[in-house]
Amino acid sequence: MPQAELTTRIKVLATIGVMFALLLAALDQTIVGTALPRIVAELNGLDRYSWLITGYLVASTVIVPIAGKLGDLFGRKPFLIAGMVGFVAASALCGVAQDMNQLIVFRIIQGLFGGMLFASAFTVLGDIYTPAERARIQGLFGAVFGLSSIIGPVVGGFLTDNLGWRWVFYVNLPVGLLGVLVVSAFLPFVRTKASWRDIDFIGSGALAAGLIPVLIALSVAKDQGWTSIEVLSLLGFGL
Repeated sequence: MPQAELTTRIKVLATIGVMFALLLAALDQTIVGTALPRIVAELNGLDRYSWLITGYLVASTVIVPIAGKLGDLFGRKPFLIAGMVGFVAASALCGVAQDMNQLIVFRIIQGLFGGMLFASAFTVLGDIYTPAERARIQGLFGAVFGLSSIIGPVVGGFLTDNLGWRWVFYVNLPVGLLGVLVVSAFLPFVRTKASWRDIDFIGSGALAAGLIPVLIALSVAKDQGWTSIEVLSLLGFGL
């Protein structure tokens, strides 16, 4: 359906659904931080706790280039819905994790689906709005990132203190499911003429090979020190 044929009501509701998806992915970059002491106290693994943040960040970053093209290939609406469903499922798994290794693995899976949401949320704007309208909506989506960085630690601390650390993951379930319902009902389906040949797997792999060590180095530098051989080696390999 062309953008001109979409009513204002449909555009608003579809945008709200996409904002739910973006909020999910952005919020989980910050909401977990305040729960880390409780997580470590219950699951142990003090030497690995930083991977709860690093794993999510690395996974969500490296999947974005491929996810954007896959959304063009299969249709942005079903790809966005799949990302939200996967993110909700991964959040539930994080909430029931029984040890630190399990939680790290589930966080990485959550990060992969979060990257799908990041990639889809902005590209899907082209299916809803004309070029003249997109700048204003992109600014609104940018505000979601800013809001998540502010409320994430606050919400995470409140949930951890009152309900337990597992609720920093369980809180994603109602938000995500509501987003799936809204997106399913109101976001138009648009499929481009992209093909598998349009996906630069080699370039994406090279980007991941450079980004992963740099992101890991930036994450572990506070514990290892900027001049440690591990950090310097990671930075050297990535750059």
